[in-house]
Amino acid sequence: MKAVIDENVLHDLCCEEDHSGLKEHMALVKKLNNEIPPEEELFDLADFFKVFGDCTRIRILCALLYGEMCVCDIAQALSMTQSAISHQLRVLKQAALVRSRREGKTVYYMLSDDHIISILSQGLEHIEE
Repeated sequence: MKAVIDENVLHDLCCEEDHSGLKEHMALVKKLNNEIPPEEELFDLADFFKVFGDCTRIRILCALLYGEMCVCDIAQALSMTQSAISHQLRVLKQAALVRSRREGKTVYYMLSDDHIISILSQGLEHIEE
């Protein structure tokens, strides 16, 4: 839902006491009103980022940066139970962060696409600054 821009309200809220920047403020508000994604998309984005809010899931994603792995290898690498890893992999798969392929009885997991690599590396860069 787009907000309606009320010039009188904006005039009252203008940062400059003489309201000299009112036109610039109105232009910025109008641009933002048109550019910010719809609320439904923002809710989906928030849900997407919630998946990154668990340390175990981040560790699994980091392990999968090195290539596809089965549950038992991930569990051993992270010193966790296969049950705990399987549970988190289900969450990651539902969020489309990982995908899987079956080879006989073994299921291999991998990152779903290069976006996940970018998100992880940019996140790490951000916290290391």
